[in-house]
Amino acid sequence: MSVLYWLRRLYSLDTLDTRFTVPADTPLKVAAGTRAPSDQSTTTPTDGKDARAIAIANSASPSKWRTPEFFVYYIVFIIAVPLMFKTVIDVSQESHLTYSTYSHLLSPGWIPGRKVDNSDAQYSSFRDNIPYLVVLIIVHPLLRRVYNSFFPTEAWTPQDAKPTTAIAADARLKQRTHFDYYFALLFITALHGVSALKVLLILYLNYNIATKLPRTYIPTATWIFNIGILFANELCGGYPFARIAKSLSSGEETGLVLWGEWLDGIGGLMPRWEILFNITVLRLISFNMDYYWSLGYPSSSPIEKKQLDPAALSERDRVSIPAEPSAFNPLNYVAYVLYSPLYLTGPILTFNDYISQQRYPPPSLTRTRTILYGIRFVLTLLCMELVLHYIYAVAISKSSPNWSLYTPAQLSMLGYFNLHIIWLKLLIPWRFFRLWALLDGVDPPENMVRCMSDNYSAAAFWRGWHRSFNRWVVRYLYVPIGGGAGGRGSRSGTSNNHGGKSTAATSRPTLLSKARGVINFLIVFTFVALWHDINLRLLMWGWLITLFVLPEVIAGILFPAHRWRSRPTAYRILCGIGAVGNILMMMMANLVGFAVGLDGLKGLLAGIVGSYSGVAYLAAACAALFVGVQVMFEVREGELRAGIKLKC
Repeated sequence: MSVLYWLRRLYSLDTLDTRFTVPADTPLKVAAGTRAPSDQSTTTPTDGKDARAIAIANSASPSKWRTPEFFVYYIVFIIAVPLMFKTVIDVSQESHLTYSTYSHLLSPGWIPGRKVDNSDAQYSSFRDNIPYLVVLIIVHPLLRRVYNSFFPTEAWTPQDAKPTTAIAADARLKQRTHFDYYFALLFITALHGVSALKVLLILYLNYNIATKLPRTYIPTATWIFNIGILFANELCGGYPFARIAKSLSSGEETGLVLWGEWLDGIGGLMPRWEILFNITVLRLISFNMDYYWSLGYPSSSPIEKKQLDPAALSERDRVSIPAEPSAFNPLNYVAYVLYSPLYLTGPILTFNDYISQQRYPPPSLTRTRTILYGIRFVLTLLCMELVLHYIYAVAISKSSPNWSLYTPAQLSMLGYFNLHIIWLKLLIPWRFFRLWALLDGVDPPENMVRCMSDNYSAAAFWRGWHRSFNRWVVRYLYVPIGGGAGGRGSRSGTSNNHGGKSTAATSRPTLLSKARGVINFLIVFTFVALWHDINLRLLMWGWLITLFVLPEVIAGILFPAHRWRSRPTAYRILCGIGAVGNILMMMMANLVGFAVGLDGLKGLLAGIVGSYSGVAYLAAACAALFVGVQVMFEVREGELRAGIKLKC
């Protein structure tokens, strides 16, 4: 097999996540046999997946990669992309007149002659601990193997039980969740020290909400409690024992206060446990809501009723079909909520899916795919290292710069690469912890579908950025409050295969239903902003995202695709123009939320459009963006020709 073959496999959607190439309602064993000819010697062209793929491929337009139009685009790429890098690298040189204003934020680097921009606190905490994380990702799976050798599945099987698939699955579930439970307790104790007790107390209260309250009160109580926890964690700073002791001692320095300060000193490796607890909140809600929905299912097993193979459930069934009532026990609950590979940053796995994968190993996991995924992670990490050594966009933005000292091209590239670094700093931890889960035999969703520079739709960008969180929001919030264009969707709120968007009403959406969808979108993004961090800047980001979705929604109403079927080229050009505006608005919204804030954005915009040369540059940049959008369109058409339809 050639090097080109393995490169194509390395960067294939199937290697990234089989959910991108397999319909959500396709059983995994069938998918494993038909998904990738590179993994299987034969395929089954008559199954539902292939029929669907053929239908998708037939809807695609012919390839444009070898047309004269695209050869012009290639020339633009060859010129523009190196200039983009050169522009931002030039302002990151010691010879630049602004270097002294941010040089104190740089750290010694491992590339000779270059320092590294490790000034982003969020990413530096991950980067500085990479050696320890590598040890952990090796030791944890090895410990599980040792544990399994001492406590094989036979030890969890009742002696008088007949060997059946269900009995073996129950034994595997007990074997794995017991290990997850005890390792999780050790893990959070090492991470948070005495504060692990605070985490366990929150888990205890949430579990009682699900299991002790009347069924009708569970959803409301769950949401109120967990949103209240988000605010309480932020306002109380993680509930320091010394502060609690002072409140009990009327502010006096008593022995109780000194004892509290001593306890606060036993904070483990990560004393500020509340910073990353937001991810845990999502799992708390997932457990409660999955339990709540399970109570509404008929007593008969849905798997038996639908005559499904429990060892080969489709992804949709793994998420929507509730676990057995006995699975909603305290041990499984703690094992799921504190599952070590996904505890700190995710990706987010629902409780039903977690239990299903613990009972039966997912066929989507293969040694080759996991190795390729690991290589892809290492290459992404290397890419980030090169960027941080040669592009100091983060340090420049943190130094309260005088934006007037930069040209419009430099300003735009500083903003653009700032966003790319944000994308990478989120992508890398997510992929690391997902890789850990894959090595442990669990297949959580991939969080990033596309590169940041391969997005032109605000709605699709939302579906593809932090994808597991988006799927969580769709299932537990977006669908229950009414969904999008025209209906409530399914109760379970499961996503379709490739978009992560719920099934809506079958009728064509009206203007009123579109407006309702936008309102629901605003509710969702308000929650998303508050979930990220309780501050005005991120709240403004959430509202800006919603505001910037409006032009896309309105354009879809005014220029519906079915009216342009006879003029596909004109419609593609029209969509390209609209997509350029979308990209500019998305960049502004994310710069406000995650990079320079509103004041920094004003400075950037003033520097770009404050002169005739800046306006001319902006026009040239929009032309280059238009070229990029046309390439994005063709990438998606290429996926359609391969029988893959991603709604992002």
